[in-house]
Amino acid sequence: MKKVLAFDVYGTLIDTHGVIDELGKHVGDQAMAFSQRWRDRQLEYAFRRGLMGAYVDFAQCTREALEYVDRAMGTRLSEHAKDRLMATYTSLPAFPDAADALARIAESRQVRCVAFSNGSRQAVSKLLEGAGILQYFDDIVSVEEVRRFKPDPAVYAYLRNRVEAAANDTWLVSSNPFDIIGAKHAGLHAAWVRRSAEAPFDPWGDEPDLTVSDLDELLDRLG
Repeated sequence: MKKVLAFDVYGTLIDTHGVIDELGKHVGDQAMAFSQRWRDRQLEYAFRRGLMGAYVDFAQCTREALEYVDRAMGTRLSEHAKDRLMATYTSLPAFPDAADALARIAESRQVRCVAFSNGSRQAVSKLLEGAGILQYFDDIVSVEEVRRFKPDPAVYAYLRNRVEAAANDTWLVSSNPFDIIGAKHAGLHAAWVRRSAEAPFDPWGDEPDLTVSDLDELLDRLG
């Protein structure tokens, strides 16, 4: 059986800070701070809804997070500006290493490659297509099928069932420590893509099987 590489999308393959140029038009030099708070609140809302059993599309978490940060930072964005920012979020760019690394996987034919995301299948498909990397995936696995969010164990169990692979043959690849810990807790292998050299890993004792600085290093180390 082929090894399965399940790639997280937001923050791992796709740069969520790709919204900064558009943000800069509306909030000026606060763009980076706004972008980081937006991303953090987006994830927090998904976590909260997961605990509550109150699933909504990830795009709703994103919009609600945008509304919150606008209020918290006092930026007073217009509804038009918010709509523009949400539209930008659906067409974020891939990280520079993504296309080449995914092409190498496709050429090797030694592993199956799936996108695995909190986003809806439709949203992820559009995002990956716009970033020019959709063609490298055998499938898109979305949490919407189980109406939970990562790191709920049910999400990782669904991934395994969907790809029909044993835990030992399934690797999660993610830049998000909470995702790595969730996968390890569910019995999967996990590789942490440390997109920032300053980024710490959560001190829970559940360490990734591999830590790499980019996707090229990941493929070299996985062989």
